[in-house]
Amino acid sequence: MNKVYITATGQYLPNTPVANDEMELYLGSINDTPSRMKDIFLRKNGIKSRYYALNTQQETTHQAWEMAAHAIDHCLHGAPADKQDIDFLSTATTQSDMPIPGFASMVQGESGIGTCTIASHQSVCASSIMAIQNAFMHVKTGHAANALCCAAELPSRMFKASRFQHQHIIKDNELPTEIDFLRWMLSDGAGAMLLQSVPSPTQLSLEIEWVDLRSYAHQFEVCMYTGGNKAPDGSITKTWLDYTSMSDADRDGAINLKQDMGLVDNIVKLGIQRFFELIDEGKVAPDAIDWLVCHYSSHHFKKQITDLLEKGGVVIPAHKWFTNLYTTGNIGSASIFAMLDDLLRSGKLEEGQQLLCMVPESGRFITGYMLLKVVAPGGKRFITEDIATIKAPEIRIQEKPVQEWLVRQLTGVWFDFERSLQQVPIVKKIFNGQLKMEEYKRLLLNLRQQVIDGSQWIARAASNVSMQYFHVRSSFIRHSADEHRDYQILEKNYINCGGDENDLYTGEKNIGSEALSAYMFQRASQPDPFDLLGGMFIIEGLGNRVSGKWGRAIQQQLHLNADQVSFFIYHETSDSNDNHFERFENAIQSELLTQEMAARIVKTAKVVARLYRMQLEELDNI
Repeated sequence: MNKVYITATGQYLPNTPVANDEMELYLGSINDTPSRMKDIFLRKNGIKSRYYALNTQQETTHQAWEMAAHAIDHCLHGAPADKQDIDFLSTATTQSDMPIPGFASMVQGESGIGTCTIASHQSVCASSIMAIQNAFMHVKTGHAANALCCAAELPSRMFKASRFQHQHIIKDNELPTEIDFLRWMLSDGAGAMLLQSVPSPTQLSLEIEWVDLRSYAHQFEVCMYTGGNKAPDGSITKTWLDYTSMSDADRDGAINLKQDMGLVDNIVKLGIQRFFELIDEGKVAPDAIDWLVCHYSSHHFKKQITDLLEKGGVVIPAHKWFTNLYTTGNIGSASIFAMLDDLLRSGKLEEGQQLLCMVPESGRFITGYMLLKVVAPGGKRFITEDIATIKAPEIRIQEKPVQEWLVRQLTGVWFDFERSLQQVPIVKKIFNGQLKMEEYKRLLLNLRQQVIDGSQWIARAASNVSMQYFHVRSSFIRHSADEHRDYQILEKNYINCGGDENDLYTGEKNIGSEALSAYMFQRASQPDPFDLLGGMFIIEGLGNRVSGKWGRAIQQQLHLNADQVSFFIYHETSDSNDNHFERFENAIQSELLTQEMAARIVKTAKVVARLYRMQLEELDNI
């Protein structure tokens, strides 16, 4: 069994904070009459601001799956895994945007996560713990290396005044308490977290010690629900799908979200009962808890929780409680995600601290607990200079306007290329210390198929240079000879790392390498193809400015010998010592550099930069 760590978190709160006195601007007023109960409910829940995926015309601005995708983006920004690395996606929500298909399918499609296993969890607040527990078990058992779980809630659209105008439930311009209570309680948002079997190499992680989930549905009637109305005896015999039409179900209020106020306090009792059981089982030591991350949905419940804890002999000091309820609002299943994200980013956590997460649910009564331990970064960046600080290749100019324009444009292209490389999964792993030997061999094998073409397209370009530019033609030919030995060094590195020699000769270009080679040969076949200088600027820039850093990072984290990484490290010195850039400079300082040619060089540089990135993104995709 693997250990499991939360290595990255993120959240998304739509639009801008909504203060208490602004709520009816977004939700609207029932029959244009301000609510008489709003202030009472707000005083009890203690919430000062929240977020709505609505505008003041009561129009939805974001779908729940869109908010989940934004939270995933926030989570994975700078994380030790990318979207294409995700093996398992586990989602939670109280009510998806559509009944069909599953919420996980919609989130995957919206977020751009690649092919993976998915699971949709639908409940109320505890669906978050269901989603986390599922992801936890996938990583713990080795069924997933990178599990992503997320939750999103969008209840505000269920409480718009326009939703109730055709219903017969309104009396004296007021909604029934079971609906109105939730109207001033719930708000919108999303959260996400990444689970892996190793801690983050660069930031604090949270090791999941255990996850505990208990349902008590057999003991109680439904408490928080939608899709039906309760009979006097508490039963629900007719659901929204049993009505003659959706309109009839709507008029009868069957689609409204409701809370049975006579039952809701039971969730506090159940939550504390389960807490005491966990103590008796030896899973929780109250004195060892450094942070209680408790999703109490209303300030009203906190006093009940502390009173019951004290009666059981447990006191958790106020400074150990962590919540964002008062400023973020109650965002249901997404609350625990957002709280953990806020706490991780607060700077308050220290290595070794214990976090107990508590998530009760009143849907039909579920308790959820999770014990976490703060873990220091599990690795380090293997170079002192981050990839974002790599300088653009320096080009000497002769103070000619066209040259100066070209250098400015190429520098901009390089900076864009450099930033885009940071998002390529294999590059992120190199610089985050997460690269594995098999991944390194895959990188070598994929690069080899394109590298072997390098000397050939340069030679073809030379053959198409007219005699009047003989000095440039000679430079191309010398460059072709230099490139010829590159793939031989790469092959030796691959074999020295345990790679099968036969794979080198039977492998195919991935789709990025196919596109790059095809483009280079096409350009090389044109008369006087000087625009290829733009491609040489990108490729030689990689060798001169980047490959050595990749090689040293790979060598150090995989504990390799020099003859296993020499392809990368050789380029750093070779491309300088062999005057590759001096040849480039000589070409752009000659009479062939017109404004038209300079523009073609810049465009070719842009295309080659994009295709080279594609080559790295599409490893093994043949």
